[in-house]
Amino acid sequence: MRITKEQKQENHDRIVAIASEMFRERGYDGVGVAELMERAGLTHGGFYNHFRSKEDLIAKATMRSFGETGERYADLDALTVIDLYISREHRDRRATGCPAAALSCEAARQTDDTRAVFGAGIEALVGGLVQDMARNGISGPGARAQAISILAQAVGAVILSRACPDASTLADEILEACRLDCRDAVVNRSQES
Repeated sequence: MRITKEQKQENHDRIVAIASEMFRERGYDGVGVAELMERAGLTHGGFYNHFRSKEDLIAKATMRSFGETGERYADLDALTVIDLYISREHRDRRATGCPAAALSCEAARQTDDTRAVFGAGIEALVGGLVQDMARNGISGPGARAQAISILAQAVGAVILSRACPDASTLADEILEACRLDCRDAVVNRSQES
């Protein structure tokens, strides 16, 4: 039974969306093609009608994940982004959270294609944060470096907090300390501008 081009595209998009969440939840190696296709309601053999390889899917799913993250924080000021990103809610939403916090360590061991997508995603997050900081009056020399530093601390805070037991005091302390530090960096920089 032949499917239409529209149905094939819908199936493709569904696979990418499901993979995007599964990869963020369980990592690239924690998701098998057979399980993924079953969850999408498709046969394992149909996978290769949509993707050259699992690595091809990983790159596409990663691109989607970064796109979702960028949309989530678009048009918000830097302080709001910091509060939302370095939060218990973000920490606990692995499957729908930022891929930088979910997959950075694994991305370093992936193909050049996936690492290029990951790099582009991180670049987009930095660019978005620079724009967000401009809403707080922060621009000019050093704004990009400040955005990179804040993003690195935010991602690291979520990663470290996730590594601790969820109910531990330390998990929450990591988020609180880093959130306050990142907020201070924005507030202090805006006062200098």
